[in-house]
Amino acid sequence: MVTAPLVERMVPDSLWELFERVVPPAPERPQGGGRGRRGDREVLAAIIFVATSGCTWNQLPTGFGLSGVTAFRRFTEWTEARVWAKLHRLVLDELGARGELDWSRCAIDSVSVRAIKGPLTGPNPTDRGKSGSKIHLIVDRNGLPVSIGISAANLHDSQALIPLVRGIPPIRSRRGPRRRKPGKLHGDKGYDYPHLRRWLAGRGIRHRLARKRTESTRRLGRHRWVVERTVSWLLGCRRLHRRYERKPEHFLAFTAIASTLICHRRLQMK
Repeated sequence: MVTAPLVERMVPDSLWELFERVVPPAPERPQGGGRGRRGDREVLAAIIFVATSGCTWNQLPTGFGLSGVTAFRRFTEWTEARVWAKLHRLVLDELGARGELDWSRCAIDSVSVRAIKGPLTGPNPTDRGKSGSKIHLIVDRNGLPVSIGISAANLHDSQALIPLVRGIPPIRSRRGPRRRKPGKLHGDKGYDYPHLRRWLAGRGIRHRLARKRTESTRRLGRHRWVVERTVSWLLGCRRLHRRYERKPEHFLAFTAIASTLICHRRLQMK
């Protein structure tokens, strides 16, 4: 039997209402028959439990009333339909419409985690060359992730800046047109390259990138601490402590789920 309080705690009504707007309809069985399909809310709760607790699919508690195999199959189905990216963007739209996104100072950073073999893994130069992946993100002034991406751990941070900025979706504003461009972008010395400065300036984005051998990263930390705090929030979803997924799209899906939960908590504060 499904424990209703458990499902409601993992998927509150406000999150469920948003999810209903992006989840695709259940596929039909032309031949008919078969077992009944589990409810989407119960499956979503189970997926979020796996993301936040870090448990494996076969360790899913019985309180959700479904097996880990069922949850994983639905997770795969929804990942292929890009449900997680759509849900993240929808939550960002709600925040933007309420004026909760502060575009005046955005920050970019990354974090590396260990990984099993698979695409988008590589030797981590900060972890004795062990296999790993890297999470890249841009956050607004409040630390809300507006763009995320993953790569092999040996990809230099500078190579992720342009794709991340381009990956910011057009987000609703409280007044005026949708917005997808930071007022100013802060980054550490890993992003100190002339071509990146020119690229940002060409798009009207002011930049504050620490200069190598010139400026202390500590000085820039007055504005960059928010992205470091967001990294700790992301890793609060224990499924991101280590990449267990061989498919990079599955690891990116868990990153999007974690980012959605961070943004949704901000929604619940109001």
